[in-house]
Amino acid sequence: MKKTALLLTVMASLLSLTGAKADDYETLQMGKIENPMLWADVPDPDVIRVGDTFYLVSTTMHLMPGAPVMASKDLKNWETVSYIFDRLTDSPKYDLSKEDGTVYGRGQWATSLKYHKGRFYALLAPNEGGDMGRTYIFTAERAEGPWTLLSRMRHFHDCSLFFDDDDRVYVVYGTGELMELKKDLSDVIEGTHQHIFQREADERGLLEGSRMIKHNGKYYLLMISHVYAPGRHRREVCYRADDIHGPYEKQVILESEFGGFSYEAQGTIVDTQDGDWYGIIFQDRGGVGRVLTVMPCRWINGWPMLGDEEGKVPETVRPLVSGQPTTGIVRSDDFEQPRLGLHWQWNHNPVDEAWSLTERTGFLRLKTSRVVNTIYLAPNTLTQRMEGPTCSGYIAIDLSKMKDGDCAGLAAFNSDTGALTIKKQGKRLTLEMSEQKVQLTDHEKAVKDTEEKVIESVELKQPKIWLRIDADFRPNGRHGGNDMTQFFYSLDGEQWTKIGSDFRVGFDYRRFFMGTKFGIFCYATKKVGGYVDVDEFCYTRGK
Repeated sequence: MKKTALLLTVMASLLSLTGAKADDYETLQMGKIENPMLWADVPDPDVIRVGDTFYLVSTTMHLMPGAPVMASKDLKNWETVSYIFDRLTDSPKYDLSKEDGTVYGRGQWATSLKYHKGRFYALLAPNEGGDMGRTYIFTAERAEGPWTLLSRMRHFHDCSLFFDDDDRVYVVYGTGELMELKKDLSDVIEGTHQHIFQREADERGLLEGSRMIKHNGKYYLLMISHVYAPGRHRREVCYRADDIHGPYEKQVILESEFGGFSYEAQGTIVDTQDGDWYGIIFQDRGGVGRVLTVMPCRWINGWPMLGDEEGKVPETVRPLVSGQPTTGIVRSDDFEQPRLGLHWQWNHNPVDEAWSLTERTGFLRLKTSRVVNTIYLAPNTLTQRMEGPTCSGYIAIDLSKMKDGDCAGLAAFNSDTGALTIKKQGKRLTLEMSEQKVQLTDHEKAVKDTEEKVIESVELKQPKIWLRIDADFRPNGRHGGNDMTQFFYSLDGEQWTKIGSDFRVGFDYRRFFMGTKFGIFCYATKKVGGYVDVDEFCYTRGK
C-alpha cells in the first residue's frame, strides 16, 4: 500500500473522532490561529522578532539536541530551525548512566533568547546543583546556527538576559533578583546583586519565568505568580519601573482559565512590524504536556494587558500574514536524507556510532550498544512530540537483524509509558503491548525501580511489521479523550489490528516533567550487536 493512501486511511480515522468530513480538512487548516497555538509540549517560551520573523525557544530538558529554536512569520505556522546545543557533557548523567543517575526532568530549562546588534544570544541554566547547574551563554549570527558557547557562570533560575540601550547587560532571575554582566558576557560584575522588588505576602509560591523587555523607556518584567488565596489562581504578573534598579510597581496582566483546563501563565510578549503586540503564554494540559497559547496584548495605562477585551484567553486569533506555507514542529520522515531532521530528539545524549541513516539508504538503523533491562535506560530512543487534539504516528520496521534478548518498537514515551515492543527470544519474535512505569531517586534521578505489565502479546512469523499509536488529548473525546492512547499493528501495511488496552498517558513533574512523546527504540537485554531498520515514520494530526 502506498504511503499516501495509508496516510489518508489514518487521517479518515482521526477525522471521524471529531465528526469532521474529509473534505473539511483543508478548510480547517486555513484561517485564524486556533488556540492552543502549539498544542504540544513547548513550555517556558521566550519569543523575539527579528525583521519579519518570530523566533521561539522552549525547554526540552533531557532531550538532545536541546533548546530548540522555532521560527514563524505569522505566529501560526512554526518549524524548528536549530538547536542551541547538540549535547551537554558536564556529567555522565547526560549519557543515561545506570550508575551515576539520569537528567530526567532536569537538563536545559527556560532559555532566554535575545537579539542585539546583529547577533543572537541564548542564556540557559540547567536545573541542577553544583557545576552541572552553571549558566551557559551561547551566541550565533543566525538563528539557524551554528551556535557557539560564549561563557559559563553561576546558576540563575528561570532567568532573562537583557541588553539595555546603553549596552549594559543584565540577568534577571529567581524571584526578583538582578545582576549586571560584563560587556563581553564572560561573567557577572561582582557587587551588582540586587533584589528589585519584594513579593506580596500571599505569594508563598515562587515567582518565576522572568522575561524582561523595554518599551517606551520603561522596564517591564513578566513573571508567573502562584498565589494560595481564596478566589485567586495561577496568573501572569508584570513589574514596571522607570529605572531597571527600581522602584517597581506591579499589575496582574492575565488571570484566565482556557479550554476546559486550568489557569495559565508564564511566557512573554512580542511586537509585530506593524506595531501590534501579542502575548504567548503556556498552559498545563496533562499528558500532551505544556502547550502554547497566543493572545492580543493591549497597552492600557502603560500596562501590557493580555487576553481579549474581557481579559480572557481567546479561542482564535487573526493570523498576522496570509499565504504563509503550512509548517509544523512534528513531521513525518522517510529517512531518505543523510542527516537527521530537526524534528527529532534523542532521550539523553545519543551513542553516535549506534545509529545510522547511511548504512542502508532510506532507513534509520538503530543498533544496540549497551545491555539494559528497560526502555528508561536504553540509549538512542528517538522521540517526537505528540500533538492535540488528536494525532497518530506509525513506523514500518525490519526486525531481521535482532539478536536474542533484543527489544524494539514504538512507545507513547513518558514516566508512565504505553509501548508496542517486539522481543526476540531465541528464534521467536513476539509483539507485546505493555504498560511500563519508572521510579526515580529524588536527587540523582537514578532509575531505582521499573514495572512492566504485558496486556497482550502476539507471536510474529515475519521479519517486518507496522506499529501505530493514536492519541486523543481533547478534554471530552468520544473515545475516552483526555490523554487516551490506542495501539495497533499491521502485517501488510493495509489492515490494522488493535492490540492491548487503551492507555491513559499523564504528566508528572516529579519524574520526567514533560509531555508524552512518540519514542522509537531498540535495546539489548543480553548482548549487543543486533539492530533494526526503520523504514519510515508517518505522522498525522487530526482536528
